Amino acid sequence: MATVLGCIADDFTGATDLAGLLARSGAAVRLRMGVPDGPPQDTAGIEVIALKIRTAPVAEAVAQARAALAWLRGAGAERVFWKYCSTFDSTPQGNIGPVAEALMADLGVQQTIYCPAFPENGRAVFMGNLFVGRDPLDESPMKDHPLTPMRDANLMRLLAPQVTRPVGLVDRLCVARGAGALRAELGRLDAAGVAHVVVDAVADADLGVIAEACHDMPLMTGGSAVAAPLPGLLSGGAAAARGPAPDLAPGAVVLSGSCSAMTRAQVAAYLQHAPGYKLDPLVLRTEGAGAALAWLEAQALQDAPLVYATAEPGEVRAAQQALGVAEAGALVEDALARIAVAARDRGARRFVVAGGETSGAVTQALGVVQLDVRREIAPGVPWCFAESGGVDIALTLKSGNFGAESFFTDALALVDTL
Repeated sequence: MATVLGCIADDFTGATDLAGLLARSGAAVRLRMGVPDGPPQDTAGIEVIALKIRTAPVAEAVAQARAALAWLRGAGAERVFWKYCSTFDSTPQGNIGPVAEALMADLGVQQTIYCPAFPENGRAVFMGNLFVGRDPLDESPMKDHPLTPMRDANLMRLLAPQVTRPVGLVDRLCVARGAGALRAELGRLDAAGVAHVVVDAVADADLGVIAEACHDMPLMTGGSAVAAPLPGLLSGGAAAARGPAPDLAPGAVVLSGSCSAMTRAQVAAYLQHAPGYKLDPLVLRTEGAGAALAWLEAQALQDAPLVYATAEPGEVRAAQQALGVAEAGALVEDALARIAVAARDRGARRFVVAGGETSGAVTQALGVVQLDVRREIAPGVPWCFAESGGVDIALTLKSGNFGAESFFTDALALVDTL
């Protein structure tokens, strides 16, 4: 099947979020973990490539995104969507802007839009400022993110240092006038040389207007929600032919590396009725993951034990000060990846994973290269089936702030109904 829409996501949870929303339409969506080694084969109408580049060095992120774009264009994609987090996770150096400019250059386009809004999950953009619920981004828990602390809510100010060409805004007043008004305003900005355009959205209806106005652009960028209407606007999004769910053994494991406020609440709720083991980066540096692996060995996998590095902001800062940001994160990711493989080898076939960096590390360690996207547990968080080490597994990759406090329990209850 010819690929109509090609998508590039900057982390693995973001990719499953995007694939889950696109699959709501009934379109055939295939999610690939990393750029495939060979040329396009057996492609779907919509192809999503998950990268692990949100916090990678800029040059590395750009190179991987360009490789993904080349593969997608080889599959026939004429429209491309660059997906990043709905909280615009980045630093003044990137990687949102540099990747967008590289994709624009490769596609030969002069303008693209930026819309991280996800109203269903409480993310809105108004007058260029990003809100998490009722809080500006820089007053939300994202201000304490361990890797990308967000200290400004204004997307133009956040984006401008990351790009080389002018940044502009289409505000909600224009979006409310409809797709024609939005297209006209983009044309005016293009004539003025504005290459990077932030677009307001505060409700799902706004996303529909934006998608209608912009779906013919060779490149769109944003959170997953603005892409959700695209399958209905682009031809060739054939309905997915899904096979039966694999028969999975009952063993499960929950792995959490996210330190977001919602994940902290989810971990606390789950520990009220399930066994848990907390990883300490300082201990991991001196003693490795041996104690955690021994603890896991003693657990009944039918109880879905939780291994987590989720911690309060003060604990995270203390570990980062002692070890450095990069080493503290790498120690946790490596430990959770080893624990995932050990759990699989013991018979775990259901994996609930929280945190973008954690999801990337776990998925790569399990050798997962392609996912069959199924029902959502919460908006933007679907269950998926995959193959790992010669066995079928179910896997859900949760962005830190997504889901209700009962998410881990909800996920495990849903998997047998797929």
